[in-house]
Amino acid sequence: MKSALVVWGGWGGHEPQQCVERFIPWLEEKKFRVTVRDNMDIYADAEKMKDFSVIVPAWTMGEISKEQFAGLSAAVLAGTGLAGWHGGMCDSFRQNTGYQFMTGGQWVAHPGNIVKYKVRITAPDDPVMKGLKNFELESEQYYMHTDPGNEVLATTTFTGRHGDAPWIRGTVMPVVWKRSYAKGRVFYSSLGHVAKDFDTPEVFKIMQRGILWAARTK
Repeated sequence: MKSALVVWGGWGGHEPQQCVERFIPWLEEKKFRVTVRDNMDIYADAEKMKDFSVIVPAWTMGEISKEQFAGLSAAVLAGTGLAGWHGGMCDSFRQNTGYQFMTGGQWVAHPGNIVKYKVRITAPDDPVMKGLKNFELESEQYYMHTDPGNEVLATTTFTGRHGDAPWIRGTVMPVVWKRSYAKGRVFYSSLGHVAKDFDTPEVFKIMQRGILWAARTK
C-alpha cells in the first residue's frame, strides 16, 4: 500500500494546517495510508522514514536539526518522493543549503505581495500539465533562486510594476518544476500561498498530479 507522510508547521501565515487538510482526504481517496505530524521528529526515525512513498511538507521559515535533515535527505535519496508548494517547501530552512540543493530552489522575494499575475504552461505534454491551459492568479508571485537542473513545467514573467522593482521587468521565473535527487523524485509548485489558493482548479490539480508523480510506486 502506498503511504504518505504529511508534515506541517512553521510560520502560520501560510496556513499550513488548512492547506494540508485540502490534500489529506484526497490522498486517502487515492489509497494512500496517511501519517500526519505537526513536528519534524519523525524525520530522524530511519525505520519509519524508509517506508513512505512520498513526503508532503508544509513548513515555512523554520529550523531543522542536523539529525532531522539527515533522515529526510536519506529517505529521498533512497527513493521516497518529496512534493510540496510555496514557502512550505522552498522557504522552509533558509540556513540549510543542503535542503535547498534537494528541493531545487529558495524563495527570495514576492514583489508587491498579493498581485495578479499569469502562469504559463511550458511543458503541455508532461503528464502533470496535460490538458491544462495558461491561467491567472491573484496571490504572491514568487521570485526565487532556482537550480538550473530543474525540469521546468510552468513559468511566470514579472512585469516590473509591482513592489518598486522595475529592474525585474521581463524576468521569466520558474513556477513549477520536477527534479531527481538520487533515487527520489522531487516536485515543487510555488503556487499555494494560503488554503484558498487551492480553490483555483489549476493550482490544486497541478499539486495533486505532482504528488502522484513524486510518489514511489514500488
